[in-house]
Amino acid sequence: MDNLGFVQNMSFESVFILKMVLGFSISFLLTYFLVPAIIKISRRKNLMDEPTMRSSHQRKIPNLGGIAIFFALGVCAPIFAYELFDQYKFLFASLVILFYVGVTDDIVVMRAYKKLLAQIVVSVLVVVGSDVRIRSFFGLFGIDELNYYFSVFFSILTFIILINAFNLIDGIDGLAGSYSVLSSGLFAVSFYRLGEYNFPLVVFCIIIIGSVLAFLRFNLSSQRNQKIFMGDTGSMILGFLLAFTAINFIDIFIDKGDYFKPHYHLLSAPVIALSVLILPVADTFSVILIRLIKRQSLFKPDKNHLHHRVVDLGLSHKQATFSICIVYLIVIGIVYLLRHQDLNLLFVLVFIIGLMCSFLPFLLKKMLK
Repeated sequence: MDNLGFVQNMSFESVFILKMVLGFSISFLLTYFLVPAIIKISRRKNLMDEPTMRSSHQRKIPNLGGIAIFFALGVCAPIFAYELFDQYKFLFASLVILFYVGVTDDIVVMRAYKKLLAQIVVSVLVVVGSDVRIRSFFGLFGIDELNYYFSVFFSILTFIILINAFNLIDGIDGLAGSYSVLSSGLFAVSFYRLGEYNFPLVVFCIIIIGSVLAFLRFNLSSQRNQKIFMGDTGSMILGFLLAFTAINFIDIFIDKGDYFKPHYHLLSAPVIALSVLILPVADTFSVILIRLIKRQSLFKPDKNHLHHRVVDLGLSHKQATFSICIVYLIVIGIVYLLRHQDLNLLFVLVFIIGLMCSFLPFLLKKMLK
C-alpha cells in the first residue's frame, strides 16, 4: 500500500510538473508568435499610441500587446488550470469583459466612467458570483472576520483600485510587465509551498509569467519595428489577475470548514499580500497625496508617478524598470523576514517604506542638483 501511494503521489506530481512546463511553454510561444502579427496589423491600420505631454515615448508605437497576452491566457488557462474555472465560474467571463473594454479603449479611447462601470461589473461577478473576497483582516486594526456585506464591498473596492493602480504604473518600457512577472512568481512559490490544493493557482501564475515574458521581448526591444505596448487591454487584465491572486493568497489562511483547512494560520497574510502589491499601491497613494498638496484635480494626468521621477534622474527605461523592481523586491524580502512580528506594526512599516521608496527619487534629484 505504501508503494502504491508513492506511485500515485509521483503520478500527481508528474502531471503537475507537465502542466507547468506545457502551460509556460505554450503561453510563451503563443504570445511570441502573435505579437509580430499584431505589430504588423497595427502599423498597417495605424492603430498606434500617439505621444502626449505625459508620455515617456516620442514616437507612435502599437499598443495592442494585451491582445496577445489575453489570447495566450484564454487558450492555456482553461486547459492547464481548468480547475480554477470550475471553482470560479465567472472568472473567464470577467476576463472577456475586460478584454473587450481594453481593446475598445486602446483603439477609440473609451470614456472613463464607462471603463469604471465595466470594472465594477467584473469585480461584482468575481466577488459575489465566485465568492473571491477578503473575509478577514486577521486582527489588523483589531478586526478579524468581516461582515459579509462589508467583505463584498471592500473586496470590490480592492479589485477596482488594483486594476487602475496597475494601469498607472504602465508608463515606461518593461515596468508593468516585469512587475507582473515578479508578483506572479512570488505568488506561485507561495501557493506551491501551501499545498497541492493550490496547484491550479501555481499553474495559472506560471501561464501568466510565460505570456508576459514573451511580451517583454518586444516591449523592451530597441528596434522600432518590433516595439509594442500592452495598452489598457493588458494592464487591466494583469491588474485584475494580480488582485485575484492576492485575495486568493489571503483566503488560503482562513479555515472555511471540513473541506479545506489551512496548513497554518499566518496572521501577517494581508500585509505580505500588500507588500507584493506595494508598487502600484504606494505609487497611486503618493500621486494622490502630491495632487492634494498642490490642490490639483485627482483625475488630472501628470508626470508625478514613480517611474517618471526615476527616469528624470537620467536613467533609461530599462535601468529605471530594473531599479524599481530591485527596490521593491528588497521591501518584500524585509516583510517576509519580519512576517511573525506584530501585524499592525508590520502594516505601518510596509506603508512607510513604500511611500519612502516613492518619494526617494525627489530627494535624490535635489541632492544631485
